[in-house]
Amino acid sequence: MRDMHKGHGGPHHDRHHHHGKAGIEKEFRGGMGRRMFEQGHLRLLILSLLEERARHGYEIIKAIEELAGGDYTPSPGVIYPTLTLLEETGLASVSELAGKKQYAITPDGAALVASEAEALARVRARLGAAESVAEARRSPELQQAMHKFKAALHQRLSQGEADTELTRKIATVIERAAQDIGQA
Repeated sequence: MRDMHKGHGGPHHDRHHHHGKAGIEKEFRGGMGRRMFEQGHLRLLILSLLEERARHGYEIIKAIEELAGGDYTPSPGVIYPTLTLLEETGLASVSELAGKKQYAITPDGAALVASEAEALARVRARLGAAESVAEARRSPELQQAMHKFKAALHQRLSQGEADTELTRKIATVIERAAQDIGQA
């Protein structure tokens, strides 16, 4: 059985669904440039979603986005080639339903999910952590503090020419705040 190649999770919105392996060889990236999936882990996650029920590709994209709390959305250029690979390797099957492809897990796919339960648990934990970060980022307290920060910066810079001394002072304050946040 072939192992899954890495794919790109960026904002790719190409409507062509068969990009081949080139579309899935890049690394998946979540927020802040971190690697979202290790090699083969997206395959496991997709198979586990198919184990819950048969799905269309778009439903898989939305399910992964939901698991990550909206903080990560895999692109169609990653999901569809992965689904094609799962079908080609006998881990998923495809059928037409209302003019759309619907994917289902095969017994071989279910066996792989069962044998890789620990890896799948790590993938789901990572997505759960992304969901927690997304929720924290959307907290009203942080949103209000960020708004106040931006308004204060804009107001101060709008009060006249921003000379080198002023920009240096502002940069120092921002760097200090960044260090405080890092140590919080």
